[in-house]
Amino acid sequence: MGLIYVDTCLIIYAFEDHPSFGSAVRRAFGEVAAGSLVVSPLVKLECLVSPLRSANVVLQRRYEEGLALFESLPMNEQVFLHAAELRARFNLKTPDALHLATAQHHGCEALWTNDERLNVASRGLARSVL
Repeated sequence: MGLIYVDTCLIIYAFEDHPSFGSAVRRAFGEVAAGSLVVSPLVKLECLVSPLRSANVVLQRRYEEGLALFESLPMNEQVFLHAAELRARFNLKTPDALHLATAQHHGCEALWTNDERLNVASRGLARSVL
């Protein structure tokens, strides 16, 4: 299996044990080969905002340690330019366009998310694992 880009929402569900989705996401993570799941610096940024804002050092460390287990895909200028095209064409929010552009740029096999808006723009790359 190739690389699977994991959207921020799924990381949050798994790490914060979301009552409806936490176990389903962790189960999906466990069903893929080690090293298949990837994130970007954007995922790290989005995950850390809440614990930093609330000064929740325990949750901040959980994210930092957990996210270190995922390969982080770089986001170069080409990714940002492609995200601009996706945002303009599909009316995506900037972070969503950047997630999709990063996954596409790096040839990911899938983009796991819980965001249905990405399905149309991704042409089948985005998938819900819930």
